[in-house]
Amino acid sequence: MRSLYVKFVWITIGIMIFSSVIAFFISNTYYQQKLKPENDEKNTEIALNIAEFTEQHPEVNLHDYLENISSIGYQLYLVDESGDETSFGAPFREYNLSKSAVEQVLSGNVFHGILNFPQETFVTGFFANELKNTIGVPLAHNDENYALFLRPDIKLLFNEMHILFGWLLALTILLSIIMVLFSTKYLVQPISKLTTATKTLSEGNFNVDELDTERNDELGELSSHFLRMANRLEQTNEMRKEFISNISHDIQSPLSNIKGYTNLLESDSLNPEEKSNYISIINGEISRLSTLTKQLLLLASLDRDEDLMKETTVHIGEQLKELIRNHQWQMDEKNISIGFKLPDVTITADPALLHTVWENLLTNAIKYNRPDGSIELLVEEKPESVRVSFIDSGIGIKADEQAKIFDRFYRVDSARTRLIEGTGLGLSIVQAIVQLHGGTIHINSNENEGTTIDVELPKS
Repeated sequence: MRSLYVKFVWITIGIMIFSSVIAFFISNTYYQQKLKPENDEKNTEIALNIAEFTEQHPEVNLHDYLENISSIGYQLYLVDESGDETSFGAPFREYNLSKSAVEQVLSGNVFHGILNFPQETFVTGFFANELKNTIGVPLAHNDENYALFLRPDIKLLFNEMHILFGWLLALTILLSIIMVLFSTKYLVQPISKLTTATKTLSEGNFNVDELDTERNDELGELSSHFLRMANRLEQTNEMRKEFISNISHDIQSPLSNIKGYTNLLESDSLNPEEKSNYISIINGEISRLSTLTKQLLLLASLDRDEDLMKETTVHIGEQLKELIRNHQWQMDEKNISIGFKLPDVTITADPALLHTVWENLLTNAIKYNRPDGSIELLVEEKPESVRVSFIDSGIGIKADEQAKIFDRFYRVDSARTRLIEGTGLGLSIVQAIVQLHGGTIHINSNENEGTTIDVELPKS
């Protein structure tokens, strides 16, 4: 299997080669369609000027004049009416001019060899040193007619440029390959680190700090997100371990009590009052286990996004008043006063799920309140939503723990989140139900001063 580095290098070099070929074809097409006609027109004008000058100056030695013209960068080919040929300047690579072309010029017409030069893929025509790739014009001197064929001497005019362009092309390709090798390594290295980190993470090792998070590009952002994901997974893993430990204890404790009191019931020396007390304790532990398993099943259903919603019209005020009546005895035991403002407000929601939300929040406010404390329930109706607030004077939550309070399995030192028999799942379930209804939940708390939890739900 080829490494990403090798693939990247070969793909980049391939793109360079492919781009060069495409650029050559485009340039060749541009020359054929645009530059070649202009080149033909320009050289035709030069050739006609030469012919005009020789005709107007019969005293000039024709051969000397043409020799002088060739020395400044032109290849010339002269044919008289008797067929005598003379070349001036650098020789042509191919003397492939047809007799009809010579006769055409001798008869007074212009031969456009540059314009009509065949279009070949890898020869633009500009560099083809062939006699048929010339401009032919009629020339009269001392009452004699000639055919003069002319083209620029590319080698003489651009020889140094050829060398320069050759070196430029070679150095461009060489330096491009070198830069591709180094730049690819720079680009691929963080990906290689991410690959190694992914493998390390898959093996259960969350120590993946050696990532390029300081890069100001997508790879740096990806590394930062990956590192945060690894830290999050590590936290989740630790919370999962703690959750398993807590669940094991919470299940084992009532089971041990049930087993112990069941063994005591086998004794023949127990009086009816003791048996009734033991049976009551066993039933309480069974209820405790039942509540725990129901909550776990509810959380699992919320995780699977099952269709739990059975929406109907819910009277928020009536639901909360009934809840207060059911838990009044708990508040009386701690001498907690409760105040409420519960207008008759209705929303479309699942009454059973909302009851779970209110019960968890009220139970929480009672359980972690102070003796002689207070609880206040407020319902505020808005145009599109309803806000329900639970305000208690309890032990509060530290500021650094409030961001994690809704995390599943999270349990603060004060045991503030142990809403469901100490599992640390209560507020997680509350948040999941609220979000299922399209609502939001916010917490505001000061340690040793109290907590306010606001639940805002859409009306429909």
